Amino acid sequence: MGEFELIEKYFKVLSRRKDVDLGPGDDCALLSVPPDMQLAVSTDTLVSGVHFMPDSDPVDLGYKALAVNLSDLAAMGAEPRWVSLALTLPSINEAWVAGFASGFLELADYYNVALVGGDMTRGPLSITVSVKGTVPRGKALLRSGAKAGDAIYVTGTLGDAALALTHLLGRRTLNDNQLAAVLPRLEHPHPRILAGQALRGIATAAMDLSDGLASDLGHMLRASGVRARIHLDRLPMSPVLKDAVSQEEAWQLALAGGDDYELLFTVPEAYRGTLDTALAHCGVKFGRVGRISAGEPGIDWLLHEKPQPLQLKGWDHFA
Repeated sequence: MGEFELIEKYFKVLSRRKDVDLGPGDDCALLSVPPDMQLAVSTDTLVSGVHFMPDSDPVDLGYKALAVNLSDLAAMGAEPRWVSLALTLPSINEAWVAGFASGFLELADYYNVALVGGDMTRGPLSITVSVKGTVPRGKALLRSGAKAGDAIYVTGTLGDAALALTHLLGRRTLNDNQLAAVLPRLEHPHPRILAGQALRGIATAAMDLSDGLASDLGHMLRASGVRARIHLDRLPMSPVLKDAVSQEEAWQLALAGGDDYELLFTVPEAYRGTLDTALAHCGVKFGRVGRISAGEPGIDWLLHEKPQPLQLKGWDHFA
Protein backbone atom coordinates (compact mmCIF):
# COMPACT_ATOMS: atom_id res chain seq x y z
CA MET A 1 0.00 0.00 0.00
CA GLY A 2 1.39 3.41 -0.99
CA GLU A 3 1.21 6.91 0.52
CA PHE A 4 -2.06 7.96 -1.10
CA GLU A 5 -3.78 4.65 -0.42
CA LEU A 6 -2.84 4.91 3.27
CA ILE A 7 -4.18 8.45 3.50
CA GLU A 8 -7.37 7.49 1.67
CA LYS A 9 -7.99 4.44 3.85
CA TYR A 10 -7.15 5.79 7.30
CA PHE A 11 -7.18 9.59 7.28
CA LYS A 12 -9.61 10.86 4.64
CA VAL A 13 -12.63 11.12 6.89
CA LEU A 14 -15.68 13.18 6.17
CA SER A 15 -15.87 16.27 8.36
CA ARG A 16 -19.10 17.04 10.17
CA ARG A 17 -18.07 20.65 10.67
CA LYS A 18 -19.94 23.17 8.56
CA ASP A 19 -16.98 25.57 8.66
CA VAL A 20 -14.91 23.21 6.46
CA ASP A 21 -15.65 24.40 2.92
CA LEU A 22 -13.06 22.06 1.38
CA GLY A 23 -11.32 19.29 3.27
CA PRO A 24 -8.50 16.87 2.40
CA GLY A 25 -7.84 16.02 -1.22
CA ASP A 26 -6.95 19.34 -2.82
CA ASP A 27 -3.80 21.48 -2.55
CA CYS A 28 -5.23 23.39 0.42
CA ALA A 29 -8.17 23.13 2.76
CA LEU A 30 -10.68 25.98 2.70
CA LEU A 31 -12.03 27.00 6.10
CA SER A 32 -14.56 29.60 7.22
CA VAL A 33 -13.47 31.67 10.21
CA PRO A 34 -16.48 33.17 12.05
CA PRO A 35 -16.70 36.96 12.19
CA ASP A 36 -15.27 38.73 15.26
CA MET A 37 -12.99 35.76 15.92
CA GLN A 38 -9.23 35.44 15.83
CA LEU A 39 -7.49 32.35 14.46
CA ALA A 40 -5.27 30.53 16.98
CA VAL A 41 -2.66 28.21 15.45
CA SER A 42 -0.10 25.94 17.12
CA THR A 43 2.32 23.42 15.59
CA ASP A 44 4.41 20.76 17.33
CA THR A 45 6.71 18.01 16.12
CA LEU A 46 7.19 14.76 18.02
CA VAL A 47 10.31 12.74 17.18
CA SER A 48 10.85 9.07 17.95
CA GLY A 49 13.40 8.60 20.72
CA VAL A 50 13.04 12.21 21.84
CA HIS A 51 9.34 12.76 22.56
CA PHE A 52 8.21 9.15 22.66
CA MET A 53 9.61 5.63 22.89
CA PRO A 54 10.18 3.95 19.51
CA ASP A 55 8.02 1.02 20.67
CA SER A 56 5.15 3.19 21.95
CA ASP A 57 1.66 1.84 21.33
CA PRO A 58 0.50 3.59 18.14
CA VAL A 59 -3.04 4.12 19.47
CA ASP A 60 -1.71 5.93 22.55
CA LEU A 61 0.74 7.86 20.38
CA GLY A 62 -1.99 9.02 18.01
CA TYR A 63 -4.06 10.24 20.94
CA LYS A 64 -1.17 12.06 22.61
CA ALA A 65 0.08 13.67 19.39
CA LEU A 66 -3.21 15.54 19.12
CA ALA A 67 -3.76 16.03 22.86
CA VAL A 68 -0.53 17.94 23.46
CA ASN A 69 -1.39 20.31 20.63
CA LEU A 70 -4.94 20.85 21.84
CA SER A 71 -3.41 21.80 25.19
CA ASP A 72 -1.86 24.85 23.49
CA LEU A 73 -5.30 25.95 22.30
CA ALA A 74 -6.67 25.42 25.80
CA ALA A 75 -3.97 27.72 27.18
CA MET A 76 -5.15 30.49 24.86
CA GLY A 77 -8.82 30.00 25.75
CA ALA A 78 -9.52 28.93 22.16
CA GLU A 79 -12.12 26.56 20.72
CA PRO A 80 -10.48 23.75 18.69
CA ARG A 81 -11.79 23.46 15.13
CA TRP A 82 -9.30 22.01 12.62
CA VAL A 83 -6.08 20.01 12.52
CA SER A 84 -3.43 19.09 9.95
CA LEU A 85 -1.17 16.06 10.32
CA ALA A 86 2.20 15.24 8.72
CA LEU A 87 3.61 11.75 9.28
CA THR A 88 7.15 10.67 8.46
CA LEU A 89 7.45 6.89 8.47
CA PRO A 90 10.56 4.72 8.03
CA SER A 91 8.50 2.14 6.13
CA ILE A 92 4.94 1.14 5.42
CA ASN A 93 3.43 -0.59 8.47
CA GLU A 94 -0.30 -0.68 7.91
CA ALA A 95 -1.10 -2.02 11.38
CA TRP A 96 0.87 0.85 12.98
CA VAL A 97 -0.83 3.45 10.79
CA ALA A 98 -4.25 1.99 11.58
CA GLY A 99 -3.59 2.15 15.32
CA PHE A 100 -2.19 5.68 15.15
CA ALA A 101 -5.15 6.89 13.11
CA SER A 102 -7.56 5.25 15.57
CA GLY A 103 -6.13 7.11 18.57
CA PHE A 104 -5.75 10.40 16.73
CA LEU A 105 -9.22 10.44 15.21
CA GLU A 106 -10.90 9.26 18.42
CA LEU A 107 -9.73 12.39 20.22
CA ALA A 108 -10.45 14.58 17.19
CA ASP A 109 -14.01 13.28 17.14
CA TYR A 110 -14.42 13.87 20.89
CA TYR A 111 -13.55 17.57 20.51
CA ASN A 112 -15.26 17.91 17.10
CA VAL A 113 -11.94 18.74 15.43
CA ALA A 114 -11.85 18.20 11.66
CA LEU A 115 -8.75 16.71 10.02
CA VAL A 116 -8.39 19.02 7.02
CA GLY A 117 -5.06 18.04 5.48
CA GLY A 118 -1.47 16.98 5.93
CA ASP A 119 1.27 14.90 4.40
CA MET A 120 2.93 11.52 4.57
CA THR A 121 6.55 10.89 3.66
CA ARG A 122 9.40 8.44 4.22
CA GLY A 123 12.17 8.97 6.78
CA PRO A 124 12.91 8.67 10.52
CA LEU A 125 9.67 8.38 12.49
CA SER A 126 8.28 11.79 13.39
CA ILE A 127 4.85 13.39 13.74
CA THR A 128 3.97 17.02 13.07
CA VAL A 129 0.57 18.32 14.11
CA SER A 130 -0.85 21.78 13.45
CA VAL A 131 -4.05 22.66 15.31
CA LYS A 132 -6.27 25.63 14.53
CA GLY A 133 -8.95 27.14 16.69
CA THR A 134 -10.79 30.38 17.24
CA VAL A 135 -11.10 32.78 20.13
CA PRO A 136 -13.25 35.93 20.41
CA ARG A 137 -11.27 38.92 19.20
CA GLY A 138 -9.27 40.45 22.04
CA LYS A 139 -10.13 37.64 24.50
CA ALA A 140 -7.17 35.29 23.99
CA LEU A 141 -5.21 34.36 27.11
CA LEU A 142 -1.58 35.46 26.76
CA ARG A 143 1.60 34.89 28.76
CA SER A 144 2.28 38.59 29.03
CA GLY A 145 -0.50 39.91 31.29
CA ALA A 146 0.53 38.81 34.80
CA LYS A 147 0.57 41.68 37.32
CA ALA A 148 2.08 42.08 40.78
CA GLY A 149 -0.46 40.88 43.35
CA ASP A 150 -2.04 38.25 41.08
CA ALA A 151 -2.40 34.76 42.53
CA ILE A 152 -0.76 31.89 40.64
CA TYR A 153 -2.81 28.75 40.00
CA VAL A 154 -2.39 25.39 38.30
CA THR A 155 -4.96 22.78 37.32
CA GLY A 156 -4.71 19.12 38.26
CA THR A 157 -1.62 17.57 39.84
CA LEU A 158 2.00 17.86 38.78
CA GLY A 159 4.75 15.30 38.32
CA ASP A 160 2.79 12.10 37.66
CA ALA A 161 3.70 11.88 33.96
CA ALA A 162 7.36 12.49 34.77
CA LEU A 163 7.23 9.77 37.43
CA ALA A 164 5.81 7.29 34.90
CA LEU A 165 8.57 8.20 32.44
CA THR A 166 11.32 7.50 34.99
CA HIS A 167 9.86 4.00 35.36
CA LEU A 168 9.79 3.41 31.59
CA LEU A 169 13.39 4.63 31.34
CA GLY A 170 14.46 2.21 34.09
CA ARG A 171 15.51 4.92 36.53
CA ARG A 172 13.17 3.62 39.24
CA THR A 173 10.69 0.79 39.64
CA LEU A 174 7.06 1.46 40.47
CA ASN A 175 4.75 -1.28 41.66
CA ASP A 176 1.79 -2.26 39.48
CA ASN A 177 -0.71 -0.07 41.33
CA GLN A 178 1.56 2.97 41.21
CA LEU A 179 2.26 2.55 37.51
CA ALA A 180 -1.42 2.05 36.71
CA ALA A 181 -2.18 5.34 38.47
CA VAL A 182 0.43 7.50 36.72
CA LEU A 183 0.97 5.95 33.28
CA PRO A 184 -2.29 7.40 31.85
CA ARG A 185 -1.02 10.88 32.79
CA LEU A 186 1.91 10.31 30.44
CA GLU A 187 0.15 8.50 27.63
CA HIS A 188 -3.31 10.10 27.75
CA PRO A 189 -3.09 13.73 28.91
CA HIS A 190 -6.40 15.59 28.99
CA PRO A 191 -6.36 19.00 27.29
CA ARG A 192 -8.05 21.53 29.59
CA ILE A 193 -10.20 22.97 26.82
CA LEU A 194 -13.25 23.96 28.89
CA ALA A 195 -11.13 25.37 31.70
CA GLY A 196 -9.20 27.54 29.26
CA GLN A 197 -12.39 28.96 27.79
CA ALA A 198 -13.81 29.56 31.27
CA LEU A 199 -10.73 31.61 32.17
CA ARG A 200 -11.34 34.18 29.44
CA GLY A 201 -11.93 37.56 31.05
CA ILE A 202 -10.73 36.25 34.44
CA ALA A 203 -7.10 35.20 34.07
CA THR A 204 -4.52 37.90 33.38
CA ALA A 205 -2.06 35.39 31.92
CA ALA A 206 -2.05 31.68 31.08
CA MET A 207 -0.06 28.93 29.41
CA ASP A 208 0.08 25.16 29.41
CA LEU A 209 2.65 23.16 31.36
CA SER A 210 4.70 21.08 28.95
CA ASP A 211 8.33 21.52 30.09
CA GLY A 212 7.75 21.81 33.85
CA LEU A 213 6.44 24.55 36.11
CA ALA A 214 9.91 26.01 36.79
CA SER A 215 10.65 26.50 33.10
CA ASP A 216 7.17 27.43 31.90
CA LEU A 217 6.52 29.91 34.70
CA GLY A 218 9.86 31.47 33.83
CA HIS A 219 8.59 32.12 30.29
CA MET A 220 5.48 33.81 31.68
CA LEU A 221 7.47 35.96 34.09
CA ARG A 222 9.81 37.18 31.35
CA ALA A 223 6.89 37.92 29.03
CA SER A 224 5.09 39.85 31.81
CA GLY A 225 8.16 41.51 33.34
CA VAL A 226 7.37 40.34 36.89
CA ARG A 227 8.63 37.97 39.60
CA ALA A 228 6.96 35.04 41.40
CA ARG A 229 6.86 33.46 44.85
CA ILE A 230 6.00 29.74 44.78
CA HIS A 231 5.06 27.82 47.93
CA LEU A 232 6.44 24.29 47.72
CA ASP A 233 4.03 23.09 50.41
CA ARG A 234 1.11 24.06 48.16
CA LEU A 235 2.20 22.14 45.06
CA PRO A 236 -0.62 19.79 43.98
CA MET A 237 0.98 16.34 43.97
CA SER A 238 -0.77 13.00 43.90
CA PRO A 239 -0.52 10.54 46.81
CA VAL A 240 1.27 8.14 44.46
CA LEU A 241 4.04 10.65 43.72
CA LYS A 242 4.48 11.51 47.39
CA ASP A 243 4.63 7.83 48.32
CA ALA A 244 6.96 6.73 45.52
CA VAL A 245 9.83 9.21 45.98
CA SER A 246 11.40 11.51 48.53
CA GLN A 247 10.16 15.06 49.03
CA GLU A 248 13.11 16.52 47.11
CA GLU A 249 12.59 14.09 44.20
CA ALA A 250 8.87 14.88 44.18
CA TRP A 251 9.66 18.60 43.88
CA GLN A 252 12.03 17.89 41.00
CA LEU A 253 9.44 15.84 39.11
CA ALA A 254 6.58 18.26 39.83
CA LEU A 255 8.57 21.37 38.94
CA ALA A 256 10.91 20.23 36.18
CA GLY A 257 9.70 16.83 34.98
CA GLY A 258 7.41 18.10 32.23
CA ASP A 259 4.62 16.38 30.30
CA ASP A 260 1.92 17.61 32.72
CA TYR A 261 -0.22 19.45 30.12
CA GLU A 262 -2.08 21.25 32.87
CA LEU A 263 -2.84 24.97 32.83
CA LEU A 264 -0.79 27.60 34.64
CA PHE A 265 -2.59 30.91 35.10
CA THR A 266 -2.71 34.11 37.15
CA VAL A 267 -5.82 35.78 38.56
CA PRO A 268 -6.30 39.06 40.45
CA GLU A 269 -7.40 38.65 44.06
CA ALA A 270 -10.65 40.49 43.31
CA TYR A 271 -11.67 37.70 40.89
CA ARG A 272 -11.14 34.82 43.30
CA GLY A 273 -14.84 34.10 43.75
CA THR A 274 -15.48 34.52 40.02
CA LEU A 275 -12.74 31.98 39.34
CA ASP A 276 -14.31 29.41 41.66
CA THR A 277 -17.66 29.81 39.91
CA ALA A 278 -16.19 29.73 36.41
CA LEU A 279 -14.28 26.48 36.92
CA ALA A 280 -16.91 24.74 39.07
CA HIS A 281 -18.43 22.90 36.10
CA CYS A 282 -15.25 22.11 34.16
CA GLY A 283 -14.51 18.85 35.94
CA VAL A 284 -10.97 19.84 36.85
CA LYS A 285 -9.42 20.62 40.21
CA PHE A 286 -7.18 23.63 40.57
CA GLY A 287 -5.08 25.12 43.32
CA ARG A 288 -3.23 28.26 44.27
CA VAL A 289 0.53 27.79 44.42
CA GLY A 290 1.93 31.30 44.75
CA ARG A 291 1.75 34.97 43.94
CA ILE A 292 3.15 37.38 41.37
CA SER A 293 5.41 40.09 42.79
CA ALA A 294 7.22 43.10 41.38
CA GLY A 295 10.89 42.77 40.52
CA GLU A 296 13.34 41.17 38.14
CA PRO A 297 11.82 38.06 36.47
CA GLY A 298 12.65 34.99 38.53
CA ILE A 299 11.17 32.58 41.05
CA ASP A 300 11.52 32.63 44.84
CA TRP A 301 10.90 29.14 46.22
CA LEU A 302 9.39 29.01 49.72
CA LEU A 303 8.65 26.18 52.15
CA HIS A 304 6.43 27.24 55.03
CA GLU A 305 7.41 30.84 54.18
CA LYS A 306 11.14 30.06 54.41
CA PRO A 307 13.32 30.49 51.26
CA GLN A 308 14.57 27.28 49.63
CA PRO A 309 17.65 27.30 47.37
CA LEU A 310 16.29 25.11 44.56
CA GLN A 311 18.11 24.81 41.24
CA LEU A 312 15.52 23.64 38.74
CA LYS A 313 15.30 23.69 34.98
CA GLY A 314 12.70 22.23 32.67
CA TRP A 315 13.19 20.37 29.41
CA ASP A 316 15.38 22.06 26.77
CA HIS A 317 16.15 20.18 23.53
CA PHE A 318 19.50 21.89 23.07
CA ALA A 319 20.69 22.25 26.67
